[in-house]
Amino acid sequence: MAGDGYRVGVMGATGAVGTTILALLAERGFPAREVVAYASERSAGREIEWGGTMLVVQPLNAETIQGVDVVLSSPGGAVSAEWSPRFVEAGATVVDNTSYWRMHDGVPLLVAGVNDEAAEDHEGIVANPNCTTMTALMALAPIHRAVGLERLIVSSYQAVSGTGQKAIEELRAQAKAILDGAEPPAPAVYPRQIAFNVLPQVESFKDGDDYTTEERKVMAETRKILGFGEEVGISATCARVPVFVGHSESINVQTREDLSPEDCRALLAEATGVQVVDNPADAEYPLAIDAAGRDDVLVGRIRRDPSHERTLNLWVAGDNLRKGAATNAVQVAEILVERRWLISQR
Repeated sequence: MAGDGYRVGVMGATGAVGTTILALLAERGFPAREVVAYASERSAGREIEWGGTMLVVQPLNAETIQGVDVVLSSPGGAVSAEWSPRFVEAGATVVDNTSYWRMHDGVPLLVAGVNDEAAEDHEGIVANPNCTTMTALMALAPIHRAVGLERLIVSSYQAVSGTGQKAIEELRAQAKAILDGAEPPAPAVYPRQIAFNVLPQVESFKDGDDYTTEERKVMAETRKILGFGEEVGISATCARVPVFVGHSESINVQTREDLSPEDCRALLAEATGVQVVDNPADAEYPLAIDAAGRDDVLVGRIRRDPSHERTLNLWVAGDNLRKGAATNAVQVAEILVERRWLISQR
């Protein structure tokens, strides 16, 4: 590593999350002396703008991955499964945003500001959680630290950008056709029409399981990050809604010790990366369109559940491309650099 910064790789640089990572590296002033953009062979040679300069997209091969200090990875699980270990072998530390590594033993699963210390003993790869898990835990972690969690019911309303650019295009094309009075194009990305609809399915159902893979991720990743087991009950229902950017979640939280709505608001108002927006009488509450483009997670509609003791209801909204993915990845890289936890610093 040169004295004036780090050589930073971005895998999946031309995708929705990858382009956001590139923007955030410049926006946050990450100490990079050079940024290398990696993408598929079909994108190799393409030029993309970064920090006032043009980057030529590189293919992944044994030669191009050499000499990188830290890689921010969002290329899809199969690509990460192959190339993240190869980057580690070449001396890089990988912050991975795919689902592939999250539940692997020996791979820390990190929400920056929640469980930073978990990254200290990494073996080369640090994983980013699912965007839905990330948004929820920004609100839940401070509550867990203060009074403990006993049971969670999470219902998510997820933007199409979580699926990728083709899903955004599908929503736009269907909505335009319907507004023009035409027959909408048949769904290709999703199993049913997404425009002006709500799909109670995010990702897929495995044989014999009534929960989707997304719902299973939320439950398993929450336990791994907060460090508890089956003693804390968790149930998740994840839905896809016709929103471009911003996941919203309704969370029912039963705590070990009682927490009033007033104390919960005060607690979350002091939490890093959280903004309390809770004046429903004046229509002030978390909205996906307000969360879009921001790194803070918005929390509101904080109220007691009258049907159960020590239980609150929360409404949470966060930008799934930023804190839900790219911002957290950059923040994790910042932690690794600041605490000298990169492989190249050891």
